[in-house]
Order: sequence, then structure tokens, then C-alpha cells
Amino acid sequence: MKPLLHKRSPRNARLKSSPQTWEFMSLKIYFLRHGETVYSKTGGFCGDLDPELTPEGSQMAEQFAATYAKLPWDAVYVSPMKRTIATAKPLCDTVGIEMQLRDGLKEIKYGEWEGKTLEFVKQEYAEDYINWLTEPAWNAPTKGETSVQIASRASLVIAEIQEKYKNGNVLVVSHKATIRIILCGLLGIDLGSYRNRIAALAASVSIVKFDVRGPMLEVLGDRSYMDETLRNLPGT
Repeated sequence: MKPLLHKRSPRNARLKSSPQTWEFMSLKIYFLRHGETVYSKTGGFCGDLDPELTPEGSQMAEQFAATYAKLPWDAVYVSPMKRTIATAKPLCDTVGIEMQLRDGLKEIKYGEWEGKTLEFVKQEYAEDYINWLTEPAWNAPTKGETSVQIASRASLVIAEIQEKYKNGNVLVVSHKATIRIILCGLLGIDLGSYRNRIAALAASVSIVKFDVRGPMLEVLGDRSYMDETLRNLPGT
């Protein structure tokens, strides 16, 4: 996935007092992973499965809304899964904005690994697991998706956002692997390295600013808005 850049044009700029000085406006995308589920607690493979948030996951969503509702939001894009919709809902209700659902933001499809533990997959799908672990960009979980496939569909959503919103704040609520792959694509990091380069715990927030110089990572995996009890919960 190639980084998506704004073209330098008068639409992206505002003339200041001097004709030679331009103030370029910027877009910020806030990437929010959904709150805790039973699978994020245990580390089981969950992509197409559609679990609800745990009570603690719902608290994470509420605390995110309480902290971030003060920002002026231009749009909220959400993966159409129960866990992501439930994570976005408190903020959308608070600020009165409608979430826009996009299939491109769904989690990686784990195929035959869905609902299985890591130990089970290592034993029953050993070759596929080793190949996926070695190079997930091109090797998928058994009958699942590669990183390249995820990047391809997710990049269409990011391109849509960049086309519609030249500046302002946009929230994207998605999933662990998908967010990490999007960030790798935007930052020029090898897609096969997403698990080793990007962290995204439950309900963590990463912020990317887009301007004429391209995307810049400002915040990665922040959970400081949560209370200490939620931050210290075990999980993946």
C-alpha cells in the first residue's frame, strides 16, 4: 500500500498576511482499536467472529468518549462488527455524529483458525503457521487473508477519507491487525513486519497527521485516557 499524499494546491492552503507565506491545513486520523473482548483477553484468533465487548471493553469505549468528545469531529468511520460499533457508539452519541460503516476496515480473516487458540494452531496447522509467521504479507492463515490483501482493501477507505476531508479530525475504529497494517503502509514499513513494528492494545489510539509532506505518526498506541484499572488489564 503506497502512502497517500495530498497534492499541494490552493484548496489545501490559506493565504496569510504576506503573499509569499502560506499556512497549509492538515487532516488528522485517529485510529482507535475496539475495546476488550473475550478474544483480546485470551489471545485467541478472532477476525470474522463477531463477539460483543466485555463490560470492561464497554468502559474503555465510554472513557474514550469522555476524553475525546471535546474535539471537533468531522467524521467517524467504523468496521461493521459488533465490537467496533459498540466502541464508536458512545462518542457518536455524545457528539451527535453518524458513524460510517466500511467493510475495508474489518479485521484480518483467519480462515480455519477462527476461534482457535495459538497452541492449537501451532499444532494442527504447523506449516501454514510457520509460513504466516515468517512472511504474513504474502502467506495467509489457512484459507484466510494476507497482509497485502488487508492493506489493499483498507487503503481504499483511507483514500476516501483523504479525498473528502482535506483538514480536520476523523476517527477510524478498526481492529488490531488492520490498524497495524494501515500504519505500516502509511509509514513505509514492510507489511510483513506489522506485528514486530506496531503496537495496538485494546482501545489504544494512534494518530496520523496528513499534510503536504505526507503522513506523520504523532501518537502510537496511547491508552492514557483510561483509568489505571483498565490500563492494567491483561490482554493482547
